[in-house]
Amino acid sequence: MVLRLVLPLLLTAVGHGLVAQVATASITGKVTDLINEAPVDFATIYVKGSTTAVESGTTGRYLITVPAGEAFILVFSRLGYRETEVNIGVLPEASTKQIDVALAPIESTLEVVVRESKIEEGGMIRETPEALRLLPSTTGNLESILPHLALGVSSGAGGELTSQYNVRGGNYDENLVYVNGFEIYRPQLIRAGQQEGLTFANMDLTRSLSFSSGGFEAQYGDKLSSVLDIKYKRPDSLRAGLQASFLGGSAYLEGSSKVNTAGLKKFRYLIGARYKTTQYLLGSLETTGEYTPNFLDVQTYLTYDFSPTLQLGLLADYNQSIYNFQPESRSTAFGGFFETLQLFTRFEGGERDDFLTQMGGLSLTYIPEKKTNPFFLKFLTSAFRSDENEAIAIGGNYRLGQLDTDLGSSTFGEVVNELGAGVQQQFVRNFLDIQVYNAELRGGLEVNHRTADVSKAHFLQWSLKAQHEIVDDFINEWERLDSAGYSLPFDRTEGAVELFAVLKTQNELNSTRFSGFLQDTWTWRKEDVADIRLSAGVRGTYWDLNQEFVLSPRAQLLYKPLGGTADISYKLAGGLYAQPPFYREMRGPDGTVNTNLLSQKSAHIVGGITSDFYYGKRNPKKFRFIAEAYYKSLWDLVSYEIENVRIRYSGLNDATGYVAGLDLRLNGEFVPGAESWLNLSLLQAREQLTNVEHREVTGRGPEGETISEVVDYVPRPTDQLFQLSLFFQDYLRNNENFRTHVNLTVGGGLPFGVQGDNEVFRNTLRFDTYHRIDIGFSFRLYEQGKTRERKLFNWTRSTHLSLEVFNLMQVANQAGNTWIKTIGQQQYAVPNRLTGRRINLRVKMDF
Repeated sequence: MVLRLVLPLLLTAVGHGLVAQVATASITGKVTDLINEAPVDFATIYVKGSTTAVESGTTGRYLITVPAGEAFILVFSRLGYRETEVNIGVLPEASTKQIDVALAPIESTLEVVVRESKIEEGGMIRETPEALRLLPSTTGNLESILPHLALGVSSGAGGELTSQYNVRGGNYDENLVYVNGFEIYRPQLIRAGQQEGLTFANMDLTRSLSFSSGGFEAQYGDKLSSVLDIKYKRPDSLRAGLQASFLGGSAYLEGSSKVNTAGLKKFRYLIGARYKTTQYLLGSLETTGEYTPNFLDVQTYLTYDFSPTLQLGLLADYNQSIYNFQPESRSTAFGGFFETLQLFTRFEGGERDDFLTQMGGLSLTYIPEKKTNPFFLKFLTSAFRSDENEAIAIGGNYRLGQLDTDLGSSTFGEVVNELGAGVQQQFVRNFLDIQVYNAELRGGLEVNHRTADVSKAHFLQWSLKAQHEIVDDFINEWERLDSAGYSLPFDRTEGAVELFAVLKTQNELNSTRFSGFLQDTWTWRKEDVADIRLSAGVRGTYWDLNQEFVLSPRAQLLYKPLGGTADISYKLAGGLYAQPPFYREMRGPDGTVNTNLLSQKSAHIVGGITSDFYYGKRNPKKFRFIAEAYYKSLWDLVSYEIENVRIRYSGLNDATGYVAGLDLRLNGEFVPGAESWLNLSLLQAREQLTNVEHREVTGRGPEGETISEVVDYVPRPTDQLFQLSLFFQDYLRNNENFRTHVNLTVGGGLPFGVQGDNEVFRNTLRFDTYHRIDIGFSFRLYEQGKTRERKLFNWTRSTHLSLEVFNLMQVANQAGNTWIKTIGQQQYAVPNRLTGRRINLRVKMDF
């Protein structure tokens, strides 16, 4: 097995990312006179310390190529005006930022005005992680911040215990994640947020992230909902850092070496290690016991430049999640004021889960030194393995009763009517081994044409990829329910003791996939007229297991007027998207695997507007407003149900559906130097099961009978009607070293149905509204050049201390249900609640 994992990495060498000479971004904008607002021509714009410079044209417009992945200073100078320096943060590779500068004449006492806005390449939201690293987070994973940054993203039923996220009515399996061009996979057997460890993306190593909530380009792979594209750093100096808290810790080391007289940094390295334990957090759950979770992740990204045109890269990861749990008791009260029920359970036994994932990827990038019509070739190969083991043997003796809610009663709050008593026993021995090997060849060619005031360009990209998958799955599960001394289901004729559910099966799959895409991106820009970006392409996939071939054409148009005073851009995107099944979609509730399962398919149409504006007269602050409306038609769907974070598929193409919604986002510096985000999402996700006549309860008859009517569509399990998320930062007026970070999330309850009877009356119930506030207080103890010298911390580059309060309002949010069934076939949905209030202390040091 070890040889099978390592052999592709030794046989194929590949590299990812552009070499230092081509890791660039662009800055464009307009230079004007501060007093009369007239264009300023022949202004010189250059990166401080660089020999590259450009001049503004007669309209004041300019375009300059700048380094990506590192901070720098952009200088504006013109005879008769005060020279101006603008600090530019880290720009993502291939991104474009707009900076308009109003220069002040030398004799003027006015301050120079700098206004900036970003043009999002590919219609994606792009962020750098600097401002995100101090956010209060219970998971420590980068993905957990997406609901506060991206459009249409929610954390789903797992809440704060999981980094899984839903995007615009899709489930977590419908999201793509890339790190440095490699597609990232995850464990498949996780059934609860408590078991979930560290995700692949390491925020300490991240340079930038880009996210699309739908309508993404053909260059991205074969999923229905979203794409998260993460780029790791290319360090040029020796740096390190560490952080520790009650929930774990992390450390990283980065640097580069000079190996020739010209000072070319040929070898660069990133190393990161993370440890996480949620024992302290899980202690606030209603189920008491001994929680022993231990999660570890170690990864590295190494690059070596053979020459300025050829680079080798290595990305490797080792991730282990071990979850041990010995429950003792549980006490849950639920219901309304007039009828409150309580479940009390005593447990025996325990649970041990072990999820081990390993990934290695090599890439080789070739970019010849051509100033005209540059092109590149990139060859990537990777190997992934997930070894997953579940072992559960837990028995619980429960009693369900009705509480006295009469405030004047002497037995107020006590059980006055016992509704049921029995035993629940669960046994699980599951083993899953997944191996994925792939190789991909990518290429690109850029053709530029520029005149005095018009620039045109075509960027043609293509890819061919082959992927081999091996799956070995062993399932052994059974559940026994006992109510009032009778095993369920109770057989009155035979009197036999039957198990409530039994699942025993073994599956092996060996298959190969092929995929590829062809995409052309055409850009056109005319000064003071417009900036246009049109991307069109097609993806193709073939899987030898179901012998299905799918073509997915996609297109995207971005339009930005340049002549007016408003900074507005428009987006229109659409296309066909197909998601070939992975192993989990193919396995039905009875454990059988449907090898003829077809790809799930959807048609997207997305329209949006982005407006960058400044608010305030004395100290104008930059804001950005984004609005997007979308509609997705869905067919060949594989229906599913969600319990906590576990998705149970039907294993059949048995549904059609649609999703429609509106996403709004406002972000900016409500206070200077501290960016905040506000997101609001509204959606409707509906489905229709094949050959099922869905009904909806409309009332009760005179005898108490149910009155219902036929409906065409019913809610999908991800039909969250609304989601409001806020991340806000502030600091003391006289001391910017002390900051407050607030995370607020309010989301509509997700739908669910009655266990074992969720087809005709499908998903008719809903969880309570999810609402939660996390607050953090951070103090910058020391930072070079920004705080006064402190002997205790002078040996660090920066030191921060944070106090975090999770679930400030002590809200008992719901993550799922435990179903209690009586001998009379009556079922009770007992809510499984999430964590309570916890206080966390965190220290972060960079060297």
